[in-house]
Amino acid sequence: GTACVLSGQPFDTTKVKMQTFPTMYRGFIHCFTSTFRQEGLRGLYKGSIPALIANISENTVLFLSYGRCQDVVRFVCNVDKGADLSDLQKASSGSLASIFSAMAICPTELVKCRLQAMLEMEAAGKITGGQKSTVWTVVKEVMKTNGPLGFYQGLSSTIVREIPGYFCFFGAYELCRSTFAKYMGTDKDGIGILPLMFSGGFGGACLWLVVYPIDCVKTRIQVYSQTGKQKGFLKTFLGVIRTEG
Repeated sequence: GTACVLSGQPFDTTKVKMQTFPTMYRGFIHCFTSTFRQEGLRGLYKGSIPALIANISENTVLFLSYGRCQDVVRFVCNVDKGADLSDLQKASSGSLASIFSAMAICPTELVKCRLQAMLEMEAAGKITGGQKSTVWTVVKEVMKTNGPLGFYQGLSSTIVREIPGYFCFFGAYELCRSTFAKYMGTDKDGIGILPLMFSGGFGGACLWLVVYPIDCVKTRIQVYSQTGKQKGFLKTFLGVIRTEG
């Protein structure tokens, strides 16, 4: 999780900025270099602490829930306890487990996204300039303005993102492992490290291909919610389609 955040945080920061302010930058390179020029390396790594907490909590809750959700799927599908599930059933289990992980990561994602887009929010005049951009200042502001429930702004969008996302992740991951196992004439556990890594990467790619538009809506809701109550997932989604296509 730490390696993932350290290697990917600058790209995640750029993603959040471009999702929230699509007309402010010409593209990825422009956003990345502008951030580095204005704020240095520190600017690209804004939100690293909540990102790390989100990564750890998401994986902990997701895989803790995954086994229980497999039992639920066995019960619903009338499969014997302990019996292997099909790839589709495992995908359904992962999708169900993601509801619990969404509740775990929503607060830290909100803090992370606000930190990452704070410079742009000030430049656009949506918040007062010159504010300290630390985890603690964002947490205090949320508590002061909305109370503990303020950290769950964007929860519905997070759940809507996670359910199809992890269905695709676990489905693609298991299907990829099954394909390798069939080709190599072994079981899934014997395919080796490289096919296993490829399966995980393929699963992650499928997840993001499906959920990226939903993630864009979630990011906007969580960042813009510091200026007041937002319209909600569906109205924000339709607003993006109407104004930006």
